[in-house]
Amino acid sequence: MRRRWTTAAVAVALTAGGVAAFLLTGGLPETEGTGAQAAGTQPAATADITRQTLIDKESHGGSLGFGDTAALTTRLSGTVTALPAVDATVKRGGALYRVDNDPVVLLYGSLPAYRALTPGDEGADVTQFEKNLWALGYRGFTVDDEYTSATADAVEDWQDDLGLTETGTVELGRVVYATGPVRVASRSVEPGAAVQPGAELLTTSATGRVATVELDIDDQRLAKKGAKVDVTLPDGTTVDGKITAVVTTVEQAENPGQQDTTTIQVTVGFDKAPQGLDDAAVDVAFVSSRRENVLTVPVNALLALAEGGYGLQVVDGTATRIVAVETGLFASGRVEVTGDGLAAGQKVGIPT
Repeated sequence: MRRRWTTAAVAVALTAGGVAAFLLTGGLPETEGTGAQAAGTQPAATADITRQTLIDKESHGGSLGFGDTAALTTRLSGTVTALPAVDATVKRGGALYRVDNDPVVLLYGSLPAYRALTPGDEGADVTQFEKNLWALGYRGFTVDDEYTSATADAVEDWQDDLGLTETGTVELGRVVYATGPVRVASRSVEPGAAVQPGAELLTTSATGRVATVELDIDDQRLAKKGAKVDVTLPDGTTVDGKITAVVTTVEQAENPGQQDTTTIQVTVGFDKAPQGLDDAAVDVAFVSSRRENVLTVPVNALLALAEGGYGLQVVDGTATRIVAVETGLFASGRVEVTGDGLAAGQKVGIPT
């Protein structure tokens, strides 16, 4: 795992308060006292005090791909006669594979198929199946939790279209449920293989590319589901992403007396996923600190005061004065400041 801190983040990590400014600028001009202008001259350059939201980000290395894969095993026995190609997408109603030239069909749902469905059956699995049957265009029954004779009639029509024997019942193993379309990540066997129930035929993944990042447990604060992140691609392009999943994993120590290793697996999704970059290395910038509605100035506007602490040279027309300030968050070349009389829109000097 690679980790990269932003310049501002390094400053925050290594310092308390205003010392960060010294590190960022290579040393600050020192002025004596507060109140009247120390040097008695106008600054060579000025900048505005702004009120804004200041955000500091911390980057971690990750990879771009299709996320975790799932093994697909069969409940049927026979000869595998067809398999989809690697990278193929299978949608609702499509064949995941064929055994003895009969299709095993993908349907959508979170409840795995665990029994055959016949007239008289009731339950959540019936509702899930009937929703799929209706979505595939079959009618003449009510979508509910009861498998009726009307459902069986619709199933016979579905079976006829698939080239299956029209039994009106759904045998266990004929349908496989997933939460949505799946991508074929790999094939575990080839057509012609003889299989028994429990044999792995395929591995599948989500169809959209995601970025995955592994964080140390100390960085758990960064992993907030729904939080926005910036993802920098190998060509330097930055795209918007959002954390869609956070999973904690514990790897047991190999030897007694050693501590287990806990990591945070973060999955980042995209509104518009990058294409053609499988297994590419990326940098993911997480928000590490955020300050809302604060006064900020460029870091290089800070002056080191002789009596200690930091100040700003506030410019008011032809007059200037030194105002002592307290510093807060450093980010993106700016620093949060508080001090007597400071307001957004005021000008401050930039020391040469």
